Amino acid sequence: MSALIEELKKEHSEIIATLKEIKELGVLSEEGLAKLKSAKESLLEHLKKEDERLYPVLKKEAEHNKKLKELLDVFAVDMENVSKVVMEFFDKYSGDVIDSAVTGAFEDLFAAFQNRLRNEEDILYEEHEKIDQ
Repeated sequence: MSALIEELKKEHSEIIATLKEIKELGVLSEEGLAKLKSAKESLLEHLKKEDERLYPVLKKEAEHNKKLKELLDVFAVDMENVSKVVMEFFDKYSGDVIDSAVTGAFEDLFAAFQNRLRNEEDILYEEHEKIDQ
């Protein structure tokens, strides 16, 4: 497994662990809110790393690989939806005023992000590994 994929998978595990911890602490608790703010930073750094180091390699390969291009097109739509859920959540709940709807919104965020990570690891990371050999 390439160093990049190992690094990204490790970050996925850390982000999921943090989200689970927030869930256990309670999103509305002081500790949960503090963790939530740090999770945002980790998540944005992770997404930036994927945008800079993972996706360019896949896109370049997709220029002459129709199957991969179609796969990336599907993922682009999915990523847009997940990014929208994530950014709307953090835009709404990053301030000091948090309402009780945050719990349900956090559940939606957690589910969307967890599904995205699983799909990335099972499909896109495998494609990257084929290229990186």
